[in-house]
Amino acid sequence: MQYNVSSPTEYLDTIDKDWRYDKIMEIREMIRDIYPEIVEGIEYKMLSYRDNAGSIFHLNAQKNHVGLYFGDIQKIDPDGELLKGLNLGKGCIRISKSKNIPETGIREFITKAVALWKEGKDISC
Repeated sequence: MQYNVSSPTEYLDTIDKDWRYDKIMEIREMIRDIYPEIVEGIEYKMLSYRDNAGSIFHLNAQKNHVGLYFGDIQKIDPDGELLKGLNLGKGCIRISKSKNIPETGIREFITKAVALWKEGKDISC
């Protein structure tokens, strides 16, 4: 789904306050906790997280999942252990209503992605 908004506050005010909102808020806080200096904005009609080097993550509420978008999963989790049991695309994690985020490896994945990003490694597609 695309949201015609110009700020993170407007985005959060626009999306339905259902389970997707709760998942977005949980992941949003996780990203901020792992990388406090990150700047939240809007890019491609979804939440974006960037620093001086560019965008690292995007976060969006879709109809049946919350998507956490970034570069290439294989560059961050080559063995697939961190995101085991999650619905994945090449550059996204699809988080469904039934997933309990603390029981997944998403925090560890984000931590590793941020560390690689800060080292200047290429995690893009």
